[in-house]
Amino acid sequence: MAKDRNDTPESEQPRDRKPDWKPVLGLSSEPGEPPQWHARAGTVYDQPEPEPLIELTVIVPARNEQDCIAACLQSLVAQSEDVFELGREWELIVVDDDSTDRTTEIARGFPGVTLMKAGRLEAGWTGKANAVWTAARKARGKWLLFTDADTIHEPGDLRRGIHEAARHKAGMLSYSPRQSVSGFGQRSLMPLVFCELALAFPPAKVSDPNQRVAAANGQFLLVEREAYRRLGGHAAVNDRVLEDVELASLAKRRKIGLRFRYADDAVSTRMYRSTGAMIEGWTKNLALLFDNVLALAVWRALDLILLVCLPFLAIELWSARFSAHGLEWLGAGWLLALLWLRTLVRFYGRVAKSNFPFRDCVIAPLGLPLFVVLLYRSWFQHRVLKQVQWKGRTYTQ
Repeated sequence: MAKDRNDTPESEQPRDRKPDWKPVLGLSSEPGEPPQWHARAGTVYDQPEPEPLIELTVIVPARNEQDCIAACLQSLVAQSEDVFELGREWELIVVDDDSTDRTTEIARGFPGVTLMKAGRLEAGWTGKANAVWTAARKARGKWLLFTDADTIHEPGDLRRGIHEAARHKAGMLSYSPRQSVSGFGQRSLMPLVFCELALAFPPAKVSDPNQRVAAANGQFLLVEREAYRRLGGHAAVNDRVLEDVELASLAKRRKIGLRFRYADDAVSTRMYRSTGAMIEGWTKNLALLFDNVLALAVWRALDLILLVCLPFLAIELWSARFSAHGLEWLGAGWLLALLWLRTLVRFYGRVAKSNFPFRDCVIAPLGLPLFVVLLYRSWFQHRVLKQVQWKGRTYTQ
């Protein structure tokens, strides 16, 4: 069964017993408890760390994730093996962020999983930042992996991720997972979003220390312990809705070493379980991901107009070929047809960068109306109302 650090009633705990955790990362101590270890030389902050460290701490924040957390934990627990044993070489912490469904019950059913309650959500903190920060302060790993409850990890991806980060001398490694979608709305919209992300945040430029562009995906964010300390942890981005991108920006500015790539070989995810959740999620994110979201909305609206209207205009001109000046009309029709073909090729060339299956890319033009609406909606929520909603909480910008 999973270990729950919050199950024992306070009245049953011996008053003279020392707490069952050690302050780590040189970032904080439990209130009222003086440091019990000497600080290790060379740390950024003059606070203690536990000895000895283990290889990895995996942290999974979870808020009402009963539909997906079992598959996520199963894929993680299955990575335990003789040379990489869960509970010895690495630990797996699920942080319950005030779930009201069966999330905690499901997590308790997995051997080796440590269940932890998120700390009190203070003003100015997002729920996710608060949840992962609760666990990060008590983590014992040389590496910290922050991953979402809707991810599924391929066998061996934890150890391979650590080796990849070390090989590339990256203090932060982030994977963009393979996206699983269902339903017409997701299949037509998601390729549009992810092709724009691929163009705005090219992995080669993100991974180049000489380029300013920075990005990370919180669905798989692996950070070396000392690098996380130098960044200030999630406390440094406590009020940011896109805390993963903000951490990546800090990593770039502080020369941590950032590596980012599409990793269908390592991890997959189904981001949204319903169309409503997808609309809420992208409304929260789009205006933060793209510099000029209104301009992007105008360009995609123009794509929609050209793709829909040009064929009809060309057909109308062709039908006038027997009237006066018929040859001129015929030639104009062919020019419009060529313009439509060029627009179509350019459009699909962009969508192909999304890494989505061919069948989803084919129907992407049908997602343009929703994409334009979501771009405007995200702009309106962030710039006019200055607040967004996510998982039952409202965040003021």
